[in-house]
Amino acid sequence: MYLENLVVDAVDPRRVGRFWEAALGGETLTDEPEGFETRLTVEGGPVLDVCFQRVPDLPSEQPRLHLDLLGGEQQAQMVDRLLGLGARHLDIGQHDVPWVVLADPEGNPFCVMEEREAYAGTGPVAALPFDGADPDRDAAFWSWLTGWVDADGVAPRTLRHPSLRGPLLELCPEPVPKGPAKNRLHLDVRLDAGEDPDEVAAGIAARGGRALPALAPGLPWRLYADPSGNEFCMLPART
Repeated sequence: MYLENLVVDAVDPRRVGRFWEAALGGETLTDEPEGFETRLTVEGGPVLDVCFQRVPDLPSEQPRLHLDLLGGEQQAQMVDRLLGLGARHLDIGQHDVPWVVLADPEGNPFCVMEEREAYAGTGPVAALPFDGADPDRDAAFWSWLTGWVDADGVAPRTLRHPSLRGPLLELCPEPVPKGPAKNRLHLDVRLDAGEDPDEVAAGIAARGGRALPALAPGLPWRLYADPSGNEFCMLPART
């Protein structure tokens, strides 16, 4: 299996998707009213598709997954560029921190990060902070699910693509337990050729995850929750 998509619920997928494509320098894959997809390729590292799917309205709960963008020495200039693309400053109680918190055109929070040694080779997305009830347990689960490996000496508990390039997946202690609402952002993994989806499902359950009801009949992917209740999709192998 491998991590393929970061999926974002959006009332206006084109508007939000075009903002993020400009912010990240992605390559357009799909540009339609019901969905926008852009591809982020890290040289020598992973390929991550960022997908925006239409929903009737956004959940009120705070996202448990967000993007930290690489600002570094150009942090101030990047913030100005993002504001020009349609972002706005956002106060989430961060007080005096070295990063800058912004919101995208639909209010999704994200951060523009300062220079950090750990961000070497990440590309435009420095990290994907992901809330969970037990970061060590969740790190073991997501490492098995994606093949990503521990990033030594990085706090909080962090995984990275085996190439040691591309964004960090930071497993963070959740401020509050997962509520009943669907996460606004989630991850998709895809099976490799020859992998048995039922065997993978058994592995998910054995590691504390669980299957969730399908959102609609006939969909080719399966929906699961990780041990902390965060939704993800398992996509079939490509033919």
